[in-house]
Amino acid sequence: MKNQKSFNRGFVVLGAILIQLALGAIYAWSVYTKLLVEADWSRAQTQMVFSAGLALFAIVMVMAGRMMPKVGPRKLAFSGGIVLGLGYILAGLFGAENFITTFLFVGILGGSGIGLGYVVPIAVGMRWFPDKKGMITGLAVAGFGFGATLWMALADKLGPLGGGELLANIGLSNTFIVYGIAYLIIVSIGSIWMVFPPEGWVPEGYILPKATKNNSAGTINFTSGEMLRTPQFYLILVTFTFGAAAGLMSIGLMRLWPQEALTKAGVSPEAAGAAATLAMAVFFALFNGLGRILWGMISDKIGRKNSIIIMMASQGLFVILFQWMAGNEYTLYLFAILIGFNFGGNFALFPTITADTFGTKYVGQNYGWVFLAYAVGGIFGPVMGGLLGDMNNFPLAFTICGILCFVAVLSIGLVKPASKPLAKITSATEYENVDGVKPSVR
Repeated sequence: MKNQKSFNRGFVVLGAILIQLALGAIYAWSVYTKLLVEADWSRAQTQMVFSAGLALFAIVMVMAGRMMPKVGPRKLAFSGGIVLGLGYILAGLFGAENFITTFLFVGILGGSGIGLGYVVPIAVGMRWFPDKKGMITGLAVAGFGFGATLWMALADKLGPLGGGELLANIGLSNTFIVYGIAYLIIVSIGSIWMVFPPEGWVPEGYILPKATKNNSAGTINFTSGEMLRTPQFYLILVTFTFGAAAGLMSIGLMRLWPQEALTKAGVSPEAAGAAATLAMAVFFALFNGLGRILWGMISDKIGRKNSIIIMMASQGLFVILFQWMAGNEYTLYLFAILIGFNFGGNFALFPTITADTFGTKYVGQNYGWVFLAYAVGGIFGPVMGGLLGDMNNFPLAFTICGILCFVAVLSIGLVKPASKPLAKITSATEYENVDGVKPSVR
C-alpha cells in the first residue's frame, strides 16, 4: 500500500470480520452431525472430524505466526482462504458421507486453512488499534462466532425461525462445495486490508505508556523463546485449555445432547431436533460472537485477569448446570446464550492477556503458542463428550468440564506480570510499545 499513513484503519476492521466470518465455518459443524449419524457415522466419529479441525487450527497457527514476518499478513490470510476453501470443495467432491475423506479434507486441510488465517486479523488489528486492544480483538474475532450462525442458517431451517435449506435442497456434499467456494472468495476479499501500519505510526492523540522494568503495561517484548521459559505462559496455557475444552465440548454436543434430553422429557423427536438446532445455530452462535466483543470491551475497563476469572468461574457453573437445563426448551436457550457468551470471551481475552504479559511486537508468534491450548482442549473436550455420549453418559462430560473451569480460575489467579533481568534488556527494541514504536533507551 503506497500511502499507508492515510489508510483508514476502519477497513482493517471490515477485513478482519470478513476473514473471521469464513473461518467460523468450523463452528457450524454440529449442523451436519445429525445427517452423518444417519449415514452410519458413530457419534465419536462426528467429533473426531471436529477435533481434528480444532487441533490443526491451533498447530498450524503456531507456524503461521512464524511465517507472518516473512510472507506478510496479506499473503498469509489469502493462503488460509485458499486452503480452507479447497478442503471443503474436495470433501464435497469425494462425498461428504465418507468418513476418511471428510476427516482429511474438512478436519485436516480445512483446519489448517483456518490456522493460517486466524492470527492475521488479531495481529494486524492490535497494531492499528493500540489504544483499544480489547475492543479491536473482540471485533476482529467476532466474525468467527457469527460465522457459525450464518453458515448454519443457510444450511438448515433453524427450527421455528426458518432459514435456508441447502442441506435439504442440494445435499451435504454439494453444500460443502458451495461453502468451500464462498470461504475462498470471502477470505480473499478480507485479506486485501491485512497490512501492518508504517513503522512509527500511532493513532492521533494516543500517548505511549511509559515502559517499566516489571512490564506492568506489556511494554517489554518477549520473543517466543523467552516467553516459553516463563511460568506465566504455562499458567495462561492451562487456563485456556480448560476453558476451551468446556466450550468446545458444548459446541460438539449442543445438538446431540439437547435432542436426547428433550426427547426423554416427552418432546417429539422432530420438535426436539428443531429446538436443539435453534439453541446452537442461533442462541449459542450469536452470543458467542457478542461475547467476543463485550468481553473485550469489559477487559479494557477491569483488566484481562479479572475478566478471565469472572468468565471462567461463571462458565464452570453454567456447564455443570447444563446437563439438567437441556431438557427444557426455554432453559436450553438460556444456557446456550450463557455458555456461548462466555466461550466467545476466550478469543478476546487470551490474545490480549498474551500481549499485556509478553508485549505486542511478537504477539502473532506468541499467541500461536498460547493457542495450542485450543488444540488440546479441542481434542479432549469433544472426543470425551462423544465417547461418553456413546456410553449414554453425556452429563458426566459436562460435570468434568465444569470442574476444569473452576481449576482454570485458580491457575489464572497465579499469573503475575512477566519481567526480564535488566542485564538482558539491551536496546530500545525490547521496550517497544504495542504499535511497534521504539521509544528512546531509558
